[in-house]
Amino acid sequence: MLNSQEGRARRASRASVLIMAALLGALPATAHHTGAMFDRQKSITLSGTVRMFQWTNPHCWIELLVPGQNGAVEWSIEMGPPVDLFRNGWKPGTLKAGDKITVVVHPLRDTSKMVGLFVSASSSDGKLLGKDQ
Repeated sequence: MLNSQEGRARRASRASVLIMAALLGALPATAHHTGAMFDRQKSITLSGTVRMFQWTNPHCWIELLVPGQNGAVEWSIEMGPPVDLFRNGWKPGTLKAGDKITVVVHPLRDTSKMVGLFVSASSSDGKLLGKDQ
């Protein structure tokens, strides 16, 4: 049988192990939301046609076809989670395939990929999408 001091020491040791495991498990989640791959010092304005609006967790996405010299170029635009977008006036039906929009994004630092972080968007008539809808 363990005396009370040894029992307390074992419980404290188990608690320490559980706390460390929880902290280590949280590290990948915080690393995922860093956004360091985007160049927040640069903004690009893109005008094109919505191919798809994905209202999904953990992030919503706009797939935008932007006219280019050799045909349309598809940009993937990362947005926030649905709950944040909803608070800012967005809804799952805010954008539909075929909608013409203008989007401002922070591009990836790796310019070989057509990916951007959402800043703002407006409809073809210039109306800001989001809170002012």
